Amino acid sequence: MSGWDEGEIYYSDQAQFPPGGGSSGDQAHGTSRHVALQKFKEFIRNFQCKTQPNVFPYREALVADHKCLLINLADLISYDSDQTLPQLLRQNPADYLPLFETAAAEVLSSLRSRVSGESGEMEEPETGEVQILLRSDQDPASIRSLGAQCISKLVKISGIVIAASRTKAKATYVTLLCKNCKNVKVVPCRPGLGGAIVPRSCDHVPQPGEDPCPIDPWLVVPDKSKYVDQQTLKLQENPEDVPTGELPRNMLLSVDRQLVQTIVPGTRLTIMGIYSIFQAANSSTSHKGAVAVRQPYIRVVGLEETSEANSRGPTNFTRDDIEEFKKFASDANAYENICSKIAPSIFGHSDVKKAVACLLFGGSRKALPDGVKLRGDINVLLLGDPSTAKSQFLKFVEKTAPVAVYTSGKGSSAAGLTASVIRDNSSREFYLEGGAMVLADGGVVCIDEFDKMRAEDRVAIHEAMEQQTISIAKAGITTVLNSRTSVLAAANPPSGRYDDLKTAQDNIDLQTTILSRFDLIFIVKDIRMYAQDKNIASHIIKVHASASATTSDTRTSKEENWLKRYIHYCRTECHPRLSESAASMLQQSYVKIRQDMRRQANETGEAAAIPITVRQLEAIVRLSEALAKMRLSHVANDNHVLEAIRLFNNATMDAARSGINQHINLTPEMANEIKQAETQIKRRMGIGSHISERRLIDDLTRMGMNESIVRRALLIMHQRDEVEYKRERRVIVRKA
Repeated sequence: MSGWDEGEIYYSDQAQFPPGGGSSGDQAHGTSRHVALQKFKEFIRNFQCKTQPNVFPYREALVADHKCLLINLADLISYDSDQTLPQLLRQNPADYLPLFETAAAEVLSSLRSRVSGESGEMEEPETGEVQILLRSDQDPASIRSLGAQCISKLVKISGIVIAASRTKAKATYVTLLCKNCKNVKVVPCRPGLGGAIVPRSCDHVPQPGEDPCPIDPWLVVPDKSKYVDQQTLKLQENPEDVPTGELPRNMLLSVDRQLVQTIVPGTRLTIMGIYSIFQAANSSTSHKGAVAVRQPYIRVVGLEETSEANSRGPTNFTRDDIEEFKKFASDANAYENICSKIAPSIFGHSDVKKAVACLLFGGSRKALPDGVKLRGDINVLLLGDPSTAKSQFLKFVEKTAPVAVYTSGKGSSAAGLTASVIRDNSSREFYLEGGAMVLADGGVVCIDEFDKMRAEDRVAIHEAMEQQTISIAKAGITTVLNSRTSVLAAANPPSGRYDDLKTAQDNIDLQTTILSRFDLIFIVKDIRMYAQDKNIASHIIKVHASASATTSDTRTSKEENWLKRYIHYCRTECHPRLSESAASMLQQSYVKIRQDMRRQANETGEAAAIPITVRQLEAIVRLSEALAKMRLSHVANDNHVLEAIRLFNNATMDAARSGINQHINLTPEMANEIKQAETQIKRRMGIGSHISERRLIDDLTRMGMNESIVRRALLIMHQRDEVEYKRERRVIVRKA
């Protein structure tokens, strides 16, 4: 009986579908739509899970959620034997998706039981519209591959959301009122960014003696029209998909109803949508006469967050995954195993790898009763010589962290790191576009060449690093954005290399305000030792020799993916706290560190280059919590605190004590030689002149002076501000 009413018998599609021209082709098209409607209904009612018979997932999902229904296209393909429904949806989604939604609404009304009305009689329940969301297992296409051949077809793309507009009300049906005869007409609106087609004339037939209605007599009645929520997003292609030398492309997205305000900038998405076109508001001025030129956009009919480690998205771990993670965490060597997976291609630097592991796992974010929030993210600074794998650590973290943004100091401005206010070309209104710190919310920001940033740009991230918010007051927009990120920064000393003949203040040429915000500061030196150089050389040669063999092997990517999933699981499921004994041990250690720094300051007569403040105490707490989180432990015990203090001593405390002490005990002979060297330097150079340090030392050694004495004389003159170092080690005499 399925096809008894096919053809032209007992069937009219005028109420359900827009009337056609009346040709046989239109009638056949209407018939196929009617058959499609019945098939959609049967699919929602009768589809069963293959693994669980007599379970009807779509019927149950529809009863549970009356507003939207998520359909997997693979289920539709397996249900429909002749593949007509999936083919129709892919080729003509704008026509058949509303049909699918009508079928879902009719099925829902038949599934819901009657309710008693005001008069006491049983009435049919009112059912609103049901939004159909699609998802597919096929691979996403590139934004660059979308062309004219894809218009009005179903496409799937992925990227990062970089901007989201405010929510607007989009009319689905517009009510029109004739100025002359007060005739009312309801006109449907095109979905997406399309508008309503308003007729030019009124269809009222004038009576004898009545004035005919003029051309364009219609007035829009906003209060009587029907609306849905709509929002526009800007999707940028993933950085890894951008070809070399190209700029990333953007695509405009339109989302409506249940998808509105579910996505924030910085989220990685995979979307399914209808590739559509619209007439841009400002295109008429720039392209006069170009009536046929339209802007593309995608009307979204389904989306999913691709980064499973996004803290805003739901977690989707299987039972096997959780068992595997718990088994790994219960191993006694779990900490060492995790550190061995951190940047395995880099030789040595075991403490830096442990610090990077702590940064990836992070501490526990806390909210106090008075509303103050304490950050749980760990910030790490790597400072030192070139060619010590600092940038490689940053690149590894960018690949491994659930959400990560990589940026370089010289090419980053304050607005690019925090947020910028941009004026929309079409609406002329201002909107915010998040920078690197906002896009990496819930992840890591990697900043290379941190010392090359301008001082005013570096100040812009002070608030983001400690309070984890970004306050904006520009162009009438006053708001606070979240930037709950860890910062991993790499920097070089002012002279390019770390100079052991200089004090810590001269080598670490950063303000104490920014240094105190870093939990761990590592001085990475390129030490020339025969055994170590030999080991590093053999390791690098092995890496290069085996590089071609690993291109076809996907084991490394699987390990990275496993580490990423384990980090995500630990960050979402585990929030450790300090035990009482660990807290008392930490308190005593902090007091001892402060006493040692005070004693050192009294002996040398000046403060340490890196301040030891309460922030450093909080840093050790966060490190202890991160170490406990690696083992999925909910309590940070004494062992975790001891390891955190050891890391802190090997990193920040060593950096604070690094460099030479300027109060060296000099013998009278040495003091006399240094004075002679100072005199020769002043004779050799005039005030304001500059010379390479190497050339100056060579000239004075030819005169019979010791090189170390000349270097020490230059150091003392530099501390007295008599000479100044410029880039590339050029010496300038400032005063005689």
